[in-house]
Order: sequence, then C-alpha cells, then structure tokens
Amino acid sequence: MSPLSIRPVADADLPAIRDIYNHYVRTSTVTYDEVESTAETWAAKAERIAAAGIPFLVAEREDGELLGYALGQPWSPKSAYRFTIENSIYLAPSAAGQGIGWALLARFLDACRDAGFRQVIAVISDRGTDASIALHRKAGFVDVGRLTEVGEKFGEPQGVFLLQKSL
Repeated sequence: MSPLSIRPVADADLPAIRDIYNHYVRTSTVTYDEVESTAETWAAKAERIAAAGIPFLVAEREDGELLGYALGQPWSPKSAYRFTIENSIYLAPSAAGQGIGWALLARFLDACRDAGFRQVIAVISDRGTDASIALHRKAGFVDVGRLTEVGEKFGEPQGVFLLQKSL
C-alpha cells in the first residue's frame, strides 16, 4: 500500500465521499439512510460542518485515491450541547482491514480536541458493525446504551449502540 495521507476535506473530495457513502446506503444497515445522497447534499453538509468548526477529514493514498472519511456533526441543535458532536467514519470497501479506520479516527479525535470539543458520541447500527464497534472501543469510546428497533431498513427493524468518548 502506498503512503497514507490524512487531511481536511476539499470540495474535490465530495464526489468520492458521496460514492463511498452511497455504497453503504445501497448495501448495508451501517447507515439508516435509504435514499442515495447527491453531490448537492454533500456540498451543503460540508458547508454546515465547516461553519460549525467541526473536523471533516479524508484519508487518501499518495496517488490520490480516497480511502475514507471521518466527520462530526452537532449532537443536538440546542446550544447547551455545543461541545458535543456525533462522529461518522466510512471507508471505501477496498480499504477495510488495513488500519486506515484507526489512523483516520485517531487523527479525527485529535482534531476534535484541538477544536475545543469535549464529547464525541458514536451511534452505530446494531447489525453487522462489529468492526466499527471494536474500532471505537479501541479509541477509548465506552458503551453508554442501546436503542432497539428505532429504525427500519430493508424491511427489518434496526437498533443502535451508543458509545461515548470524553476528550
């Protein structure tokens, strides 16, 4: 594998990010979105994240291939929650099992700490996400709860695990 670079997102990254995310929309329950996102959706999301001062990072190979991304979003629109964010991390299917998720999440958490955030919440599907749960636990997230049957995808009820990391 060529050297890995982790850096802030750029507008040129958004089509690859959309493609990575839409793969999971179509094929899995790791996201509860049921409709594929558009370039416009991602441009607006990136703008909101930047305006809130929340990190949005990408991992890429030296040749420019985007391997994954990590981002945060406000946990709640209420001002009292301004130091708490929810994280998301997605890898290109070809990037799984190579340590890229760990490198991306570690750098993301450092960036969150540097930006003044205090808590990061991971909301992870309760089906087919053992690797994501293990990754978050390795990074120091602790289990704080589970919600059962709060969503439905592919005609099946879905739940989520809640994990939290204090920065």
